[in-house]
Amino acid sequence: MSMVISRRRVLAGAGSLLLSFSLVPARAQTETGKGGGPSKRGLPGSLDDTPRLDAWIRIDASGAATILTGKAELGQGLKTALLQVAAEELKVPFGSLTLITADTDLTADEGYTAASHSMQDSGTAIRNAAAQVRDILIGEAARRLGLSEAQLHAAGGAVLGPNGVKIGYGELVRDQLLDVEAQPVSRLTPTADFTIMNHPMPRVDIPAKVSGGEAYVQDMRLAGLLHARVIRPPSYGAVLERVDTGPVEAMPGVVRVVRNGSFLAVVADEEWIAIQAMRRLAAAAVWTESPSLPDEANLAAALTALPSKDTVIFDQGQAGAAGTVVEGTFTRAYLAHGSIGPSCAVAEARDGAVTIWTHTQGVFPLRQAIAGMLNLPPEKVRCIHAEGAGCYGHNGADDVAADAALIAIAVLGRPIRVQWMREQEHSWEPFGPGMVTLVRATVDQAGDIVDWHHEVWSQSHMMRPGPPGTLLAARDMTDPAAAPPPVELAQPEGGGDRNAIPLYRFPNAKVVHHFLPEMPLRGSSMRSLGGYLNVVSIESTMDDLARAAGQDPIAFRLRWLDDDRARAVIQEAAARFDWSGRPKPAAGGGYGFAFAQYKNLEAYCAIAVEIAVEPETGDVLIRRVTAAVDTGEVINPDGVRNQIEGGIVQSTSWTLFERVTFDRTRITSVDWSAYPILRFASVPERIDVAILDQPGAPFLGVAEAAQGPMGAALTNAIRDATGHRLRDLPLTPARIKAAIGP
Repeated sequence: MSMVISRRRVLAGAGSLLLSFSLVPARAQTETGKGGGPSKRGLPGSLDDTPRLDAWIRIDASGAATILTGKAELGQGLKTALLQVAAEELKVPFGSLTLITADTDLTADEGYTAASHSMQDSGTAIRNAAAQVRDILIGEAARRLGLSEAQLHAAGGAVLGPNGVKIGYGELVRDQLLDVEAQPVSRLTPTADFTIMNHPMPRVDIPAKVSGGEAYVQDMRLAGLLHARVIRPPSYGAVLERVDTGPVEAMPGVVRVVRNGSFLAVVADEEWIAIQAMRRLAAAAVWTESPSLPDEANLAAALTALPSKDTVIFDQGQAGAAGTVVEGTFTRAYLAHGSIGPSCAVAEARDGAVTIWTHTQGVFPLRQAIAGMLNLPPEKVRCIHAEGAGCYGHNGADDVAADAALIAIAVLGRPIRVQWMREQEHSWEPFGPGMVTLVRATVDQAGDIVDWHHEVWSQSHMMRPGPPGTLLAARDMTDPAAAPPPVELAQPEGGGDRNAIPLYRFPNAKVVHHFLPEMPLRGSSMRSLGGYLNVVSIESTMDDLARAAGQDPIAFRLRWLDDDRARAVIQEAAARFDWSGRPKPAAGGGYGFAFAQYKNLEAYCAIAVEIAVEPETGDVLIRRVTAAVDTGEVINPDGVRNQIEGGIVQSTSWTLFERVTFDRTRITSVDWSAYPILRFASVPERIDVAILDQPGAPFLGVAEAAQGPMGAALTNAIRDATGHRLRDLPLTPARIKAAIGP
């Protein structure tokens, strides 16, 4: 599963390009994973923080090339895309490259793999580093051959010249000439000359996943491995009063019971024994609980009643013109990540150091948190990313890594594998926060939007490591770490207010963010953060305004957009869907449309849908979905389509089914029956994705572009089919049926 490699081994390789790492120290992190402040050196992407070329590209004496990235593969096809970028600019065969992903001992600190920033940050860095390495190698070949650089070119991992001259990259790096910092400008390969980028490429991570191979951290089985299970508290704030561990410690195969305050775990030779022992310990444990959760039935009222820090994030013009007012309050329930594979980690402690294999989204921030929890220097903690079976933001990956590290310290010299149970995953992962928005807009008799007012209430969407108190295990220890203060993510990307500022150019508009420091349920980063509900709110209101103005909803949107790329994706989606020629829907049928630019900074996405609503049950059948996306320069068209299709399916699940449930003390949606997700019967019958390529344009993140537009298009289609605007998500069959009536 893992590549065991040390700096000593790397540096010992004769002729190796890699001489040293210039890695930046841990720093304050944002959801994007980038440090705050202006550019340090004016270098592209993550090169600005880690400028050494040898921190990104390694070529050894044999000519073999290794690419290093501080980002992690989370199922988004990142490995394949980064290899395509490197192969294109280095001029080496795609299949000859090796890629090392996030590892605190080997790679650059790129913060979190989050917010659709991987290609913007790491892809841009690797592309420019590879191009500069290629040109340095060409320059070295020219020097040795006594030729001009114009007479030479790179291909197949070598520099070629006139009369059959050829020098392999491995020969050229023997003098270790690449111990240099990156330059601000690179000679990038023009789009017209691409042979690998902008071409479909099979995902390198898929074969093992579909063939039952070792694909995930859940599959790791190191020599001498022990299995552990944690007994989690039954509710937030519960304290372990007493537990008789003797009967469990006497069970055959049990190696040890680990207790540290309210942290309780069992270690065994075999996984099934660990599970049985966990169940017996859980039954024997006595906890003190107290009700602390809000009333789920009145969640919106509970959230808006909390103390808030109010910030006007956008204010333009002056309201007051007369017209038809469209107003509504939208709500989003707490959402679980619903990872199909429960969170898992493997840790080993020996010689005063701990190594953790983890599917975290940020190996460096996690190292900081675990080092703090264990009172170890950061250099004594190594976090190595290994893919996990499901990741859509800050799920239980960091917590289970801390569990494994704490247990490994108690059972030295043996690798410890910890996997959460399903009920633990659903109860204890950080949820996507519940939210409330209010939108009020006015359209006058001429069909002009003369006023726009948007408010959003939300807790923090960013409670990731590094502080130790972000980790469950650290909070449960005898000497517990304090929960860190809530983090409010700033505009222009934002957190709960992500995408709350409309891209439309309204003459009078105001947007207010009510940040809620109190966190009724444990919450953090869920794919698209607040962007999903804010786009649903904006695009639903735009549809209702168009209806009030008697205008086509697409033509109405285009009136208020002056961004040519935004207009282009809307027009492309409409044309491919044949919006203007769509037939009148049959009884129960409806159409919906929506658009957004993710964070108003990244990929543009427009979506049209056709649905049918079963009037007797309220069930929604999605007949077809047509999407158009502009994500800048395209690396792998299949990868872009995969991400948009995945976002459409996930957003459908959120919009129609998903909701965390709880009573006043405990989370109650602890299994798949209590937390239903989209099943195959509800998957759209047809999805078409059109890509608007932008040759030479910067990479734009695409992984989260579809969530908001799909949710909004679906809610608009339900409004079209039923005649009722439903604003409380999810739009379950019961809610739809109640709106339709008998």
